[in-house]
Order: sequence, then structure tokens, then C-alpha cells
Amino acid sequence: MRKPHKALSGLSAAAVALVLTATACSSLNQGSGDQEFSGRTLTVAGTWDGGEGKAFRKVLDGFTAKTGAKVKFESSRATGVDDFAAFIRDKVKSKKAPDVAMVPQVGVLQQFAQKGWLEPLPPSVELEAARNFALVWQNYGSYRRVFYGLYFKASHKSTVWYNPKAFDKAEVLPPTDYDEMLRVGKKLSAAGYPAFSVAGKDAWPLTDWFENIYLAQAGPTNYAKLATNEIGWTDPTVVKALKTLGKLTNDQDLTVGGGTEALRTDLAESVEAVFGKKPKAAMVYEGDFVAGLIAGESKKDVDKVANFFPFPKVDDGEAPVLSGGDAAVAMKDSKNKELAMSFIEYLASPKAASIWAKEGGFLSPNINLDLDAYPDDTTRKIAKSLVDAGEAVQFDMSDQAPGPFGGTPGQGEWQLLQDFVRDPSNPEATARKLDAAAAKAYLDASATGTG
Repeated sequence: MRKPHKALSGLSAAAVALVLTATACSSLNQGSGDQEFSGRTLTVAGTWDGGEGKAFRKVLDGFTAKTGAKVKFESSRATGVDDFAAFIRDKVKSKKAPDVAMVPQVGVLQQFAQKGWLEPLPPSVELEAARNFALVWQNYGSYRRVFYGLYFKASHKSTVWYNPKAFDKAEVLPPTDYDEMLRVGKKLSAAGYPAFSVAGKDAWPLTDWFENIYLAQAGPTNYAKLATNEIGWTDPTVVKALKTLGKLTNDQDLTVGGGTEALRTDLAESVEAVFGKKPKAAMVYEGDFVAGLIAGESKKDVDKVANFFPFPKVDDGEAPVLSGGDAAVAMKDSKNKELAMSFIEYLASPKAASIWAKEGGFLSPNINLDLDAYPDDTTRKIAKSLVDAGEAVQFDMSDQAPGPFGGTPGQGEWQLLQDFVRDPSNPEATARKLDAAAAKAYLDASATGTG
């Protein structure tokens, strides 16, 4: 199975040196308002709708103002499709593929590249990426050492959010390790606040819970092996991580209503349970986008009502830094390749990132984005934490897996972790089911050329 790339092909040491010393290495950054693509239309597809869709359209408007090109954006979610890979597959089959796709999973990016659907990104984009991003992000955008995807939007999935009033009432401080977090949870419960509201209805937050625990407990080497199916899911490290997760979700002092209530709670509801008018819990785990839900759904000032601490280390491991993101890829069938590449180069710039950053609900891995672009101190702290992690960032494991195992409602890891939260009494049996599902998904992907 594939291992994470160690270096980005096509980008020589001389090119890297050039990008670090040149005052201007791309036509995109040599001026503004040149209107070079006036009268042309670019089609872009992604998953974002609602507030995220509106914010991204402002980014598109920035490209239009610069180049004169019109941009048509289509959201898969707005059309009722949750599976972005299937959405694009149908577009390709009907010969209506977009010029650019904002791919939300590295496994899907690799799938598209293997199928021959993607156009490699040109040197101008490679240079802009080398200027503005840590190498790890370029590696995750690559397949077989060819650079296909520019990561525009990222997430920091190792943040635990808490209600400061609840912590003050229980007279507790943010924990620094997992066992301490459980002890703090017990004190919070005694003070009237069960520790966590867990979003199990959506399923994917459960994969994030597992991945943070596994990365912190088993370490980055084992994490990389499990993510690429080099070790099986029956490995003792997996069973141990499942037991650690089950200990939390099965305890009603630590999880509101235990696993049963967790499986009835989606992410927005879990955030509301902590930061709404009548808090039912003191903490909620998920990524930086929780801040957007607090500001958007709860209509509250994030800096005033919320705080976060890093997902704590487990046992003798290190605190995890888990991330995900959306990468811009150019579709090979595009009739607007030059325009598509110009757009992706634009997305690599700090200027493009700053447009969405100001709107909130956004995090960029761009190291040259001014942190002042973010709308609140809380998001600035998270952004700094992500950028400072540099090469230590690990990509969401389920996003690296074939879709039927790591990213499809009602099957694979999503379904099996929900089943485990419902009844965590036999982690060994859950590990065997996960192993069988993963083996089948990787075998099918290999046989059909989709993974």
C-alpha cells in the first residue's frame, strides 16, 4: 500500500531556492486587475453550501476582480449529494466535469489521480505552494510524487472546546493529558455538567475521536501504517484505542446520555449543548470549525463564551496534531486549463486565503497569511498552532482511506464506530469487523483502480 510521500517530485532544489529568493515568480503576483481572462467562465465544484458557500463565493469574486473571468460554483451538498466522489464521477461520465474541483478527502484526490481524471499542476503553482505551505501539505496533494492538489482550506482537528463558566463552577483547569481530562470530567459532572456532548449521529466525528486517541496513544509511525493499511485493524494498538474511546462514551458522567444520546446528536446539536442558552455539557470535541458554529448557530462571540485546549496526550505519547482539508484540483477534461491553473495559483496566495479568513469559519495552512486576517483571537490561536506544527501535522486517517471504508454513511468505519459507541463491550469484535471492512475496501479499490 502507498506510504506518505517524503518529497515532492518535479520541484527541484534549485526551484525551491528560486522561490525563496525571487521577488516575483508568478504572473499572478506581478500585478492585479489585469483582466487577462475577461469574458471567459470557469466552473468550480465543491461541497460547501450555506455560510461556507457564501464565503467561498467571495473568494471567487476576488478572482473575478483580478482576471475578469466569471466563476460558476456548484455545491454537491446543495444538490443533495453527500458523496463528493460520486458527484464528480457522475459529472465525468456525463462529460460535464468542472474545470476545478475542491476535493475534501486525500483518498478521493488519489482516486481521481489514479483514474487519470486530473491534470498535474504546473511549475508556477508548485513554486507558489513551496513559497506558502509546509512540504507536508504538498505531499498530501500528490499522488505517486506528482503534484495534483493545492490545499486551500484546512481544519485543525485536535481541539477540545469548553465552556469557561462550567470550568469555573467546577473549579477545574484545562487538562494536559487524557487521564486528567477524564478526572476533570468527573468533577464537572459533580458540579452539574456532564463532561462531553458527543456528536455520534454524523458518524465522522467518531472517526476523529478515534484518530486523535490512536495518534496520541500509538504514535505517528503506527498511525501512518494504519492509515495506509500496512497494519491491520486487529492490531493491539487499535483494540487499545477502542477501549480508551469506549471508556468515555459509555460513562454518562463523561458523555451526556452515554452512547445512546451521542448517536442521536449531530455536530451542531453537540455544540449547542455546550454553548447554548441552557448548557447540558461542559465540553465538545471537534475541529476549529466549532468556532464557526458558535458564532453562526449560537449567534455568540466566540472569544467571550468559549475557549479550547489541545487534544491531550494519551499515556506516554505526544499530543496529536490532526488535520484535514480541501484541495483544488484541475480536471483533465477541462477546456479551460490555463484559466484553471491561474485560479489554483490564486488560491495558493495569502490574498485569496485572507478573503475567507475575514469571514470566519475558515483555517488556512498558508504560512504567509497574516493571522490578523482571522476575526477573533481564538481562531488566531488555532491557526498559529496548525502552522507552527509544520511537518508534524497528520492528515485525517479516514480521509486517506477508500470512500466505502472511510467516508460513506451507513458503511465501513462510520457505521462500525457508531455500532461500537452503541455497545462498546467487545472492542476485539469491533476491531475484527473494521479489519474485514478495510481489507475489502482496499482490495476493491485496487481491483477497480479507484483507490
